[in-house]
Amino acid sequence: MRLIFWKDFLDLIFPRNCPQCGRALFDFEQCLCTICQGSLPVANFHLRPYDNELTSKIRGLTKVNRVMAYLRFSKKGKSQKLLHQLKYKNKPEIGEEMGRLYGLLLSQNGYLKEWDVIVPVPLHPMKQKRRGFNQSEKFALGLAKPLDLAVENLLERRKFTETQTKKSRLERLENVDEVFGLRQGENISGMRILLVDDVITTGATLCACSNVLLANGAKHVDLVTIAAGGQ
Repeated sequence: MRLIFWKDFLDLIFPRNCPQCGRALFDFEQCLCTICQGSLPVANFHLRPYDNELTSKIRGLTKVNRVMAYLRFSKKGKSQKLLHQLKYKNKPEIGEEMGRLYGLLLSQNGYLKEWDVIVPVPLHPMKQKRRGFNQSEKFALGLAKPLDLAVENLLERRKFTETQTKKSRLERLENVDEVFGLRQGENISGMRILLVDDVITTGATLCACSNVLLANGAKHVDLVTIAAGGQ
């Protein structure tokens, strides 16, 4: 009875609201309300993971394997609102919830035991300290539970890069050249790696990370993001 009282008191002082519509959440709703979950712009890249618009986008930049994204990104749309709150409004729980939901979808579509480890794209330590967390790692942690996988920070960002938001495709590729590296002492020979990030636009960052992993002996690297955006 005392625990219920304190929970009710905390919910009154610090209400749990859906970040999409603002409605108060029920106890069984972890982050998004059921209505907003049902209205997410879910993509179906997992149904054609080897041959879709995302694999076409990165072909020639890295050795293409499977490329997937949970949501379709659109400006001023639901996916953009969620990503903005995740990255700039201090809501890391959104990243984990997107990972959990997509992990469940993948597990229900034959993707269990497909990978050995999940690797998030790293932030530069300065940027991570300023934000307080790595949004890609939060997404990875959400994915890990339903897929029964470990999350390993195998990569490090060795250079601080400017934001990619307003750069052209060529500028993005040049901006991440030689930025990433494998952490010292890590052995990934023969591993099947699921590399994850928050969003894929040109694919420059993911491809740079994928190339590092492949050059260090990974068997293959699959790419997964929360959302897939335009150029």
